[in-house]
Amino acid sequence: MTQFSEQPASFTQDRGFRSELNAEEEAAIAAAREILFRHISRNPVLTSWAAVVDYCSFSVRGDVERFHVLYLDRKNRLISDERMGVGTVDHVPVYPREVIKRALILGASALILVHNHPSGDPTPSEADLAMTKEVQKGCRFLGLTLHDHIIVGAGHEVSLRGLGKM
Repeated sequence: MTQFSEQPASFTQDRGFRSELNAEEEAAIAAAREILFRHISRNPVLTSWAAVVDYCSFSVRGDVERFHVLYLDRKNRLISDERMGVGTVDHVPVYPREVIKRALILGASALILVHNHPSGDPTPSEADLAMTKEVQKGCRFLGLTLHDHIIVGAGHEVSLRGLGKM
């Protein structure tokens, strides 16, 4: 199974994020997401850490918290990018049972958790850490691999695995 070995110990990357977008820019982002999804569907192996982070930062950024799970097969091919919840400016409800249940339904072998912090600061909260540990326990019990939990901020991302939190 491909491992994301390029990931540094505490991964952050400047992306030049702009928080205020007009309708035309929002439409361009929606179109770019569709193009990116088509590209990943045709080239579905997520082999580089940079590709994973680029995809994640593009798919969840927004004014409210959004929680996605990337469900992967044994070769780290993307089976599905599922939005599991949309919340407020500082909270999104996540149910570890539902995250794992969906993995089993899809026949996934691995997961990557992804969510954004609209405040721009991707520092994980205690709730983020606790929820990740619960998902990780369930994954271990059922033979699934939890590769990472990526938190997207304004212009940079944080990997909980890279921070040593998983």
